[in-house]
Amino acid sequence: MTANNPSGLTREILRLTLPNIISNITVPLIGMVDVALMGHLNDSIFLAAVALANVLFNLLFMSFSFLRMSTTGYTAQAYGARNHQEIAVVLQRALLVALSIAGLLLVLQSPLAKIGFGVLEGEAATKHLARTYYNIRIWSAPASLTTYVMMGWFVGMQNTRYPMFISIVVNLLNITFSVFFVRVLQMDVQGVALGTVLAEYMGLLLAFLLFKNKYKKLFVRIPISILLQKEKLVSFFAINANLFIRSLILIGSLSLFTSRAASLGNETLAVNSILMQYFFVFSYFLDGFAYAAEALTGKYAGSKNTQLFILTVRYIFRWGWGLSCMFSIAIFFGFKSMTNLLTNNEDLLILAIDYRYWMAAVPIASFAAFLWDGIFVGTLSAKYMRKAMVIAGLFIFLPAVYLLKPVLANHGLWIAFLLFMSGRSVAMWIYSAKLYKSNGIGYQKNMQQAI
Repeated sequence: MTANNPSGLTREILRLTLPNIISNITVPLIGMVDVALMGHLNDSIFLAAVALANVLFNLLFMSFSFLRMSTTGYTAQAYGARNHQEIAVVLQRALLVALSIAGLLLVLQSPLAKIGFGVLEGEAATKHLARTYYNIRIWSAPASLTTYVMMGWFVGMQNTRYPMFISIVVNLLNITFSVFFVRVLQMDVQGVALGTVLAEYMGLLLAFLLFKNKYKKLFVRIPISILLQKEKLVSFFAINANLFIRSLILIGSLSLFTSRAASLGNETLAVNSILMQYFFVFSYFLDGFAYAAEALTGKYAGSKNTQLFILTVRYIFRWGWGLSCMFSIAIFFGFKSMTNLLTNNEDLLILAIDYRYWMAAVPIASFAAFLWDGIFVGTLSAKYMRKAMVIAGLFIFLPAVYLLKPVLANHGLWIAFLLFMSGRSVAMWIYSAKLYKSNGIGYQKNMQQAI
């Protein structure tokens, strides 16, 4: 494949993207099934409790999603440079860090819960149920964080089929377990928590089996002195620190959104947990292209192929724009029918319909942010991701929430959310000039070609 063969690049993008879309689209299905299971119980408190508990788990687990991102970036660049030893080192170093963090989360689970639920707003009964969910779900930490690393490593190796298999199996098991525990054993929030824990450990086992099937020759024993080499370790933690701050602000912003909704009552919290499923479906769908961007831009940055790097960015954005328009149209015209699938609570359905316009605007406002994330991860440009998130989260979203919510209530929260996603897109576009420069690509000329 060359820069003069754009159809070859299109096939390569789709080869990586389609398995990612299939695997990613199953992730929000878990949330949708949990919402549907809790939403069909006789009290909205169960749905509100799961939504509140997931705020804390987003902070605890998704804040460490940098493990997946950095592993993908490092692996893709080592793959592009054909450095097999570095490919093995990246995996083992990332696994060591993931297990260390998971162990720390388990040791500190009680104080973390006390602090988390102390900060989050919500009714006492809702918090009690949320804590029940937390006490079970926290034990999935080692599986969750280690799977982040394995998934990121596979993507960096230009293999998106294995993450697809893992995601499908985990999510189908999660759905099966949750339905069984809730419908058959009548376990409400305990059932969906236990279903997630069991499914994630089985997914981790599958990840290692798939690795052994294809890559066992790469799992050579790396001396601890190399894994802990000072220069490499400093660079590794510097990039991951930036990604951690970026992820923390992102999840903190989403958590603030949910917490502020909780202060408006259980019904508003329940409605927003339903509405956010639209965002999650779209985001995981677009992340299929973002993951392809991570793998390809990382590979081409590692092999110093600037022509294919530019073409990759251009094609990724073309796909993103077209898909975001399709999603917006589908949400606007199909909103009522799709929402009916998530709850049969008439009060929640009546409340939800008022937010159709905001939900239809979400794909257009946010698609560029997802795609830039993939490009920045592939080039390991973590500090610019962090800077862009600081601008969008702290200087746009935070003041918007506290200025708009008192005046417009939940509508104000959704406007703040749209401003947040739009701010991320614009800030990352601005910082892309530095990304291009740091990778030896002429910005003005090539940006005109890429976007």
